[in-house]
Amino acid sequence: MATEAAPMDEKAKRMRDLLSSFYTPDPSISTPTSSISTSFDNINGPSFDADQYMDLMIKKSNLDVLLQRHVQMAAEIKNLDTDLQMLVYENYNKFISATDTIKRMKSNIFGMEGNMDQLLHKIMSVQSRSDGVNTSLFEKREHIEKLHRTRNLLRKVQFIYDLPARLQKCIKSEAYGDAVRFYTGAMPILKVYGDTSFKDCRRASEEAIETIIKNLQTKLFSDSESIQARAEAAVLLKQLDVPVDSLKDKLLEKLEQSLDGLQINPDEASKLAEHNVSSKDEESNNQGPAKIHEDAVRGFSEAMRAYREIFPDSEERLFKLARALTTTHFENMELYIRKRVSAADFLGIFRIIWEDVVLMDEVLPEAALSDLSAEAAQVTLKQFVARTFSHLQQDISDTLLKFDINQKEVVDGEVLKVVLEASGKAVLQGTTDIFQEFRQLLDENTGIFVKMNDLLIGWIQKGFQDFFRSLESHFLVLSGKTSSSNETEGLVEGKSSEKIHAGLILVLAQLSVVIEQKVIPRIAEEITASFSGGNSQAFIPGELCRVFHAASEKLLQHYIDTRTQKISNVLRKRFKTPNWVKHKEPREVHMYVDMLLQQLEEVGKEVKQILPQGTFRKHKRSDSNGSNTTTSSRSTTLHSDKMARSNSQRARSQLFETHLAKLFKQKVEIFTKVEFTQESVVTTTVKLCLKSLQEYVRLQTFNRSGFQQIQLDIQFLKAPLKETVEDEAAIDFLLDEVIVAASERCLDVTPLEPPILDKLIQAKLAKSKEHNNNNNKTTVSS
Repeated sequence: MATEAAPMDEKAKRMRDLLSSFYTPDPSISTPTSSISTSFDNINGPSFDADQYMDLMIKKSNLDVLLQRHVQMAAEIKNLDTDLQMLVYENYNKFISATDTIKRMKSNIFGMEGNMDQLLHKIMSVQSRSDGVNTSLFEKREHIEKLHRTRNLLRKVQFIYDLPARLQKCIKSEAYGDAVRFYTGAMPILKVYGDTSFKDCRRASEEAIETIIKNLQTKLFSDSESIQARAEAAVLLKQLDVPVDSLKDKLLEKLEQSLDGLQINPDEASKLAEHNVSSKDEESNNQGPAKIHEDAVRGFSEAMRAYREIFPDSEERLFKLARALTTTHFENMELYIRKRVSAADFLGIFRIIWEDVVLMDEVLPEAALSDLSAEAAQVTLKQFVARTFSHLQQDISDTLLKFDINQKEVVDGEVLKVVLEASGKAVLQGTTDIFQEFRQLLDENTGIFVKMNDLLIGWIQKGFQDFFRSLESHFLVLSGKTSSSNETEGLVEGKSSEKIHAGLILVLAQLSVVIEQKVIPRIAEEITASFSGGNSQAFIPGELCRVFHAASEKLLQHYIDTRTQKISNVLRKRFKTPNWVKHKEPREVHMYVDMLLQQLEEVGKEVKQILPQGTFRKHKRSDSNGSNTTTSSRSTTLHSDKMARSNSQRARSQLFETHLAKLFKQKVEIFTKVEFTQESVVTTTVKLCLKSLQEYVRLQTFNRSGFQQIQLDIQFLKAPLKETVEDEAAIDFLLDEVIVAASERCLDVTPLEPPILDKLIQAKLAKSKEHNNNNNKTTVSS
């Protein structure tokens, strides 16, 4: 690369020297390069010697180098010839163009000299005639100007003579401003000639002015007069050289007292906002509350302007008054938005406040009211956004709690379904309404709102993020899963976890799923479409979806735990009440079984209203891995026809076979993940109840009759439980575990004979059927 760059530099140097020699007429003038390069091998230098150059090239170079140098020089010579030819052609074209231009200029200028002479002659003629006219009219012009001066003087004299009458007319019409203007305009003449020619006029005028001064002083201290009228009176008194400095404190105190009438009362803010919105495009309505308030603030601003001119040293106090009014406006605004306020009403009040700030800022720009208002507006707007989300959460909570959920309505009707639909609609419609409200804020063209657009978008995104997090926490509080804070205690109205209906917990679980799958993605799309910008990381839909997914699982599990706890209480009372060691022989299935089945039936009806139906696939025991051994063992035990055996032998055989079958039993997965389906929730609830039943059995000691009672109850439960669950294998396993636990805690394990067991179960079924028929007849008749 270095060897290729050197020839290019040398070529460029030779080209510059060639152009310089072409455009330099004197051969003695040369470029600095040619004067410096004196070496004999510089082919472009003036002292170049061709013979020495050739001898040196022959000595130093071989034939290949010489041939290469020859080809290079031939190419350079050709390029130089081409460049010179192009330069000659370009310069020749320019010379021809310049020649043509000069010819056209000569043809255009020809004859112009004569026209210029004619124009000069005409100008001189006009000038001579103008001088003649001025000379002939000079005397008349002087006379007219003299008459005009006399006329003006007579008008002034006439004005002086008419001044007392004019002042009296102004007093009658209370046009004190005109009266002061007339009098101050005549004062220079009255001061000079008031003691001679216009003595009477001066005396009458002074008497009228004294009356005007008294009237102005009365007006200045009258509470019935407006602030602007009193300020105008002070200005007029000062123009009449009446000392008003002593009245400064009193006037400023009255101005400060007038602030109370200018404040925006939170109770009346709605009327101002409604009128401001309704009359925004109606200029003919001039008597509304907003117009009255605007006129009052305008008068206050004009009073501050007048007092500033009258009392220059009172600026700081006026600044303080203006800032106090601005601060009070925004403090009242914060009180106003504590209740539910629409964006239109909020903007209506905000426009009124901003108009007040603009009016006062025109009068007192040094008070920096715009900066103060901008800071206060940011705080107020941020609070409005936060309270809007708070009101939405309140609406959702009210929707969930306004239904009086009792057990009868849940079982007989579809109240849980109604609550879920209403609360889901409240969330969807509420977020839609909030977006419409916030669009109004973004579309507002008030200057300060335009500057806060990016901040507003960031607050909206962060507001949605905080809203959903707060809503998730509130759901957990409503369900009784977590304890409530001071804020949420008012929403729940002090309901304890015991009084919270389990159906509400189920509704909250499914509502969390709706929010995760429908609401949050829709809000993310809306924010991307209309509320992009600001802090792009403020709203994170993925994080919120994970939060509500976890919340839905917690609430669903909490629902199952609540239902299971209620059933466990029934089982606990059942097993702690009797003395199982002295239990009598079983005569029927115990009533706690009916209560257990009733509770499970209620669970089924609740989940049917809220949860979708899953793929109902019954899991039965496998025919391998010892399952047949277990079944045949229990069947052999319960249905043995060897009546000759004694009860003790059968008991020992049954216990031995049960434990032996337990060793070969197929491993059953009892507790699996709960799905959002009817079958999964019911099955999990049944499993937990049976597990509780097993633990309560293990805590007791049974005699033979107590063990037989447990056997009867469990045998009766098998059929209805298998009809309601999807995992029969786990239910069979848990029921067997209850029997095993009872046998382990029994002093005399002697099962009921199969005929007796069947007879008691059939009697219970017949009794239950009769009871259901009677209930149906009662329902139809009612």
